[in-house]
Amino acid sequence: MPHRRSADSRFTGVDACPGGWVAVTLSGAGAEAGIGAGAGDAGTPPAVTVTVARTLDGLALDGVTGIDMPLGLLATGWRTADLLARRALGRRGSCVFAIPPRPVWEQPAYANANQGCRELTGRGMSIQAWGLRRKLLEADEFRRTAAAPPLYEVHPELSFAALAGGAPLADSKHTPSGLAIRRALLAEAGIALPSRVPGAAEDDLLDAAAVAWSAARVVADAAVTLSDPAQRADDGREIAIRF
Repeated sequence: MPHRRSADSRFTGVDACPGGWVAVTLSGAGAEAGIGAGAGDAGTPPAVTVTVARTLDGLALDGVTGIDMPLGLLATGWRTADLLARRALGRRGSCVFAIPPRPVWEQPAYANANQGCRELTGRGMSIQAWGLRRKLLEADEFRRTAAAPPLYEVHPELSFAALAGGAPLADSKHTPSGLAIRRALLAEAGIALPSRVPGAAEDDLLDAAAVAWSAARVVADAAVTLSDPAQRADDGREIAIRF
């Protein structure tokens, strides 16, 4: 069911960054502009606010919020949503990490986690996925305990694919051309961003903005949801990636 819309709607996208977390909030009468199938549909541009904080608690989130971080862990096995996201991105699917079950994240070091993952799932986990541990657990705790609006998991590469009309972007966000393409797609959707934000790398800023765009699509009931309805997190909540 779509959320109720209003002239003062606020949609926020959050991504991890060197300074902690970066949030891009779209607000005002144009906050729901550009939420159609792709770029080029924007009407009145939204007001854009960028915030960086060391913790999620420091962002003072309100409105509908998407986050580029896995939400919902299993007791055992692998999340189907991650597999569906990898398939949707094709050759860019490697940017979606396979997320192991909760006991793996409770290990003190990568070697322990990798071994535990093999025991629980039959295969190991990547060192890149292990690098998410601190932020992943922070987001998990925030989701469970914070008196804040619900968080929606969004993968920005899927958001950018939707902004581009459905095709995953060929250029990595870690290249100048990839950054330029992503910034241009956001601009076409009416989202104008500063060139630099202290504490946040450019790719993190662009990702947070794309997640905010998808948060607006959630409100409009236009977002695509990747999930297995039969698979629930160990706290009973859904596991789903939206864009």
